[in-house]
Amino acid sequence: MFESVGALAASPWIYALVALSVLLDVFLPVLPSGFLVIMAATAAAAGCGATGDDVSAYAPSVLGLTLCATTASVLGDLALYRLARRGGDRLDRAIARSRRLTTAQERLGLTLSRGGGALVVLARFAPAGRSVVSLIAGAAQRRVRDFLPWSALAGLSWATYSVALGYFGAQWLGATWLTTGVSVLALVGAGSVAGYVMRREREASEVG
Repeated sequence: MFESVGALAASPWIYALVALSVLLDVFLPVLPSGFLVIMAATAAAAGCGATGDDVSAYAPSVLGLTLCATTASVLGDLALYRLARRGGDRLDRAIARSRRLTTAQERLGLTLSRGGGALVVLARFAPAGRSVVSLIAGAAQRRVRDFLPWSALAGLSWATYSVALGYFGAQWLGATWLTTGVSVLALVGAGSVAGYVMRREREASEVG
């Protein structure tokens, strides 16, 4: 079942496909970047088992996939951040018309200025959260040195979690489409939890 995907995972093209999807989904959150990362990790684990190699022998490929997804995530964040910084008055007016975006902008600015970027990491897992955070950080003219480290940590956390789901899911349950589906559901579940936590924090800040 995974033969064709496994062949792709063994070639450099899988890295290009993953990188392009992760890079662009900050602009188009509907892109299945998480699914691609999980599928590639699952297929890679299947290939490792088929050749009789042990887990450690496959570590460089897993590391490469993780670094590829992390780098693409950071570059995508920075691209939207830079565009938002140059958005000028038109973007400011658009954000001002949305109470939710205005509140998010204030909270993010305060969080980054205090040196705490847990919100950036949490938003990476929430649906479209990465896009909102990058947009607001740029529109608020936050310094890149305040935003970049947290963007990198967020990208690394998301990539590591996604790769681990695919890889260890295949190791424990076997390389099947069912395993991939379960791993994707686990990723979606993490996003739902992140979104819920962010909504609760926003509601608490509005009450306060």
